[in-house]
Parts: sequence; C-alpha cells; structure tokens
Amino acid sequence: MLTKRVIPCLDVMDGRVVKGINFVNLRDAGDPVELAAAYDAAGADEVVFLDITATHEGRATTIKMAAHASEELRIPYTVGGGFRDLEGIRTMIAAGADKVSLNSAAVRDPALITAAAALFGTQAILCAVDAKRASGGRDKWTVYLNGGRIDTGMDAVGWAAEAARRGAGEILLTSMDRDGSKDGFDLALTRAAARTVDIPVIASGGVGVLEHFAEGIMEGEADAVLAASVFHFGELSVRQVKEYLASCGIPVRLD
Repeated sequence: MLTKRVIPCLDVMDGRVVKGINFVNLRDAGDPVELAAAYDAAGADEVVFLDITATHEGRATTIKMAAHASEELRIPYTVGGGFRDLEGIRTMIAAGADKVSLNSAAVRDPALITAAAALFGTQAILCAVDAKRASGGRDKWTVYLNGGRIDTGMDAVGWAAEAARRGAGEILLTSMDRDGSKDGFDLALTRAAARTVDIPVIASGGVGVLEHFAEGIMEGEADAVLAASVFHFGELSVRQVKEYLASCGIPVRLD
C-alpha cells in the first residue's frame, strides 16, 4: 500500500482562513500562510488553499498569498477557486503553486482540464468535485458549482471519471452533505469514486474524530484524507492523526 496523505484544507476569503458548516456560517480561523507553515512543521503532507469567493479583486490577494506560501512552505500546496482559463492557471503556478484545483470552470468547459494537463502536466491539475446526495437517490450524487450554490444535475462519480480521462491528476471529492458536520466522510461516495477512477481520490467533508480519517482510507478507499476545522481550531493535530493511522496499519510519512 502506498503512503497515505493527510492534508489540511484552508478556505480563504478576503485573505483570511474561514470555516463553516455546509458551506455557510463562516468563522475566522487565522492567516492562511501562518497556518499552512504550522501544518508543514507538524508533518502535513500537503496543504490546499481554496479561495472560496474568488472575486476579481480577491485573485490578486490570492496570487500574493501563493507567492508568500512558496517562500514559507517545504511541502507541496494547491490553490483553487475561480480559475477560468489557462492564463490564470499559468499565473498561479508561476507564483509558486505546485498544483491548481479546477472546479466550476472545468464543469462548464471540460476541455480546460485537457489543455491545462497538456501544458502544465497532469500532476499540476487537481479537479475538485463538490457533490451532494441526490434526493431519493441512495447511491447517487450530483455535482454542485459556485461554492455549492448551483445543482448541475450531473452524476458526481461520472464527472470524476471524465475529469480523470481528460488528464486531471487527482480528484478532490467533497461531500457537501457532510461538510463541517463532524459525522465522518460520505464513505459510499468516496468508495464509488475511488473504484471508478485510476487516479488518487482525496476524501473531504465531515471529519470529526480520529476514527473518521482511518475510515476514509480503509472503507472509503481514499488515497488521501483532507480536513479543516478539526485542525484549525485545535481539536486534533496532524501528528495525532498520522500516529493514529499508523496504529491502524495504514502507511503514513512520520518524520
């Protein structure tokens, strides 16, 4: 079994990290680069910055943040939110980001994934999928856009498969139903995607206790587990999570 990754996620709005429940009721959680540097020191494998509003004005702020992060972090980091074209991706990678996360723009124009992967390499292109269980659908989830505001009606697992075919190097799969709930990952969703695509799946949405991280990997079959609030508000540390995973027989990087 390959080493499994633990990834703190930092939702950024107006230059600050925020965290809410089901994508609303946001609380301030600190400076993004300071938090990311602390996670780096604590043994995180990667960090993800998501610009959750991604306004035109905010984009300049995010580029500045990415450049600062490249000076402070030793671990890879991803920046997502608001990318619409190759030039925007190029600018963010030039600022220092190891990867960019595509979401709404990729759904609207899937060819963007193909073109970006060709230019920057599949390893630099992550496709974020925000999924919510369909009403009346026991094992069906649909893709949401614009920070969870628009239901596309598209099958989430099917879209993940298309993104992989088009050259995405990873899928960041977030359960909107579980986001901030601390009820654990949507294991059925994560497992369905992991069994469908041949690229790594990052499980996101719902972590509340240590056991949830192990469940995401062992039952959800995820390649990486991502969390936000339990880290930001000091409920769990990256080290605690990694030591717990190791105790469950899951291979992790422990420095």
